[in-house]
Amino acid sequence: MRRLRRAAACAVLVTFVASCGAKGTGGASSPGTAAPAGDKLLVGVILPDRESSTRWEEQDRPLLASAFTVAGIESVIENAGGDEAKFASIADEMIQRGVKVLLTTPLSTEGGATVERKAKQAGIPVINYDRISLGGTADYYVSFDNLNVGELQAEGLLRCLGDKPGGQIIEIQGAPTDNNATLFADGQRRVLGPKYDSNALRLVKSQAIDKWDPVLGKAVFEQILNGNSGRVDGVIAANDRLASSVIEVLRAKGLAGRVPVTGQDATLEGLRAVLRGDQCMTVHKPIRDEADAAARLAIAVARGDISGADDLATGNTRDLVSRRDVKSVLLGAEPITRDKVRGLVAKNVVKSADLCAGDIASDCEELGILVN
Repeated sequence: MRRLRRAAACAVLVTFVASCGAKGTGGASSPGTAAPAGDKLLVGVILPDRESSTRWEEQDRPLLASAFTVAGIESVIENAGGDEAKFASIADEMIQRGVKVLLTTPLSTEGGATVERKAKQAGIPVINYDRISLGGTADYYVSFDNLNVGELQAEGLLRCLGDKPGGQIIEIQGAPTDNNATLFADGQRRVLGPKYDSNALRLVKSQAIDKWDPVLGKAVFEQILNGNSGRVDGVIAANDRLASSVIEVLRAKGLAGRVPVTGQDATLEGLRAVLRGDQCMTVHKPIRDEADAAARLAIAVARGDISGADDLATGNTRDLVSRRDVKSVLLGAEPITRDKVRGLVAKNVVKSADLCAGDIASDCEELGILVN
């Protein structure tokens, strides 16, 4: 049993229990199997925003829509735009339309839990997608091992720092309302905590950024940096958008490329920053696999195949707020440094023509990344 510890302020534990055996995300219900003729099954999907990451509109939306279409199931996919009230109103409308299952990425655990209670009263199952609503009533949860994502970020920073003793570190974390951001920070602290405790590294400050806002992240980082007399040896940035904001500040001070900065999501601009040398690493989470797992679950549930949906789960996530286990699929992630970007091109995660445009062309040529 793995215990994932949230921030002390929340005093919440989330536990993932891996199932015995090697179960994949395949199973009795496949997105490639069409629904029986005459069935009108509707799945509702609520994505969180467009600002925290480009993934929601560029990857998740088309991947989920395609999976449901292939399966012969109608879907309505809306984006809450980072607005809690809009998230709630979209959910109300979907519940009134009688969706067979609701797939949500909550903006906050409280807002997600409120929607889940309404759905439960209407007899509609809920799948938490990428983020869990602690204290909620979701039937399933599909995400990544987010504690491990944080560990990968911290390990990446240490590799980029090398043996430099006494390095001063600034942490720019994700939204305090996002449980994933808490898990990323907890994973980082597992690795960096002993370094801070032994004074091998010095934590200047760790600051969460509301709504993952990159503009706010830039201002906060600059304020912290200036307050430390412009001294910093490494930066934990919780995702690529925040990393980009940090790099803007470092570039203005002549420090870009000299101070290691982490990231996450392996966005196009994040990967370009890694190739350029401004960002030392990012974390690739295979969104296609996550969307596929969620679609399979939603399709099975929409068809009333609950046993088939249960078979797709690879374990349980323990929510100690509601004191229950949530059937889950948790996927692995991969650290991406400059020498590993080529592998993402080979996997068609990113198009070489987009990646290698402009000033990155020489880096691509150096690394043998062919532009098609």
